[in-house]
Amino acid sequence: MNVFRLTGDLSHLAAIIILLLKIWKTRSCAGISGKSQALFALVFTSRYLDLLTSFISLYNTTMKVIYIGCAYATVYLIYMKFKATYDGNHDTFRVEFLVVPVGGLAFLVNHDFSPLEILWTFSIYLESVAILPQLFMISKTGEAETITTHYLFFLGLYRALYLINWIWRFYFEGFFDMIAIVAGVVQTILYCDFFYLYVTKVLKGKKLSLPA
Repeated sequence: MNVFRLTGDLSHLAAIIILLLKIWKTRSCAGISGKSQALFALVFTSRYLDLLTSFISLYNTTMKVIYIGCAYATVYLIYMKFKATYDGNHDTFRVEFLVVPVGGLAFLVNHDFSPLEILWTFSIYLESVAILPQLFMISKTGEAETITTHYLFFLGLYRALYLINWIWRFYFEGFFDMIAIVAGVVQTILYCDFFYLYVTKVLKGKKLSLPA
């Protein structure tokens, strides 16, 4: 495993932990899109079904279990434990407009037409757009809490580091996965405006706000 993938995994884990701690410590999920979190839970579930069929390494298995567990814990906190603080009035993105096309694309463009491979491909495509409900919610409310922006930053950093990981693997291992790379590029592009605002505002102590 190269340093870019490891750092990407740690950035991803940091993002998830930041979000969970934010919800637990404030006893509130205000400003957080439950729809995005539900999509991420679906991403991890469909991607890591191979936990039931194969073992790669202790690290691999541990990270997969943590991702799945944290994803469902976050969904539970939003829709059950702290449901009263969930801002459903602003979390209105139509997720079916993401899930249905992505599902169809996974059937049409994949590496192998088998159930596990189609589900893996579906998870890759869905992850690239799963953050849209959160970004849509921020644009609708016009601003985001600092802790939420830190979560989004580490999530975007994870994706960017994984792109570098794919480039590294192509040059040094001859490994090339077009599906993962294209999906990663799409996801990174979605974060570009946010990265700019994060650096120019949040890191300078200002509150992040977007045009509603």
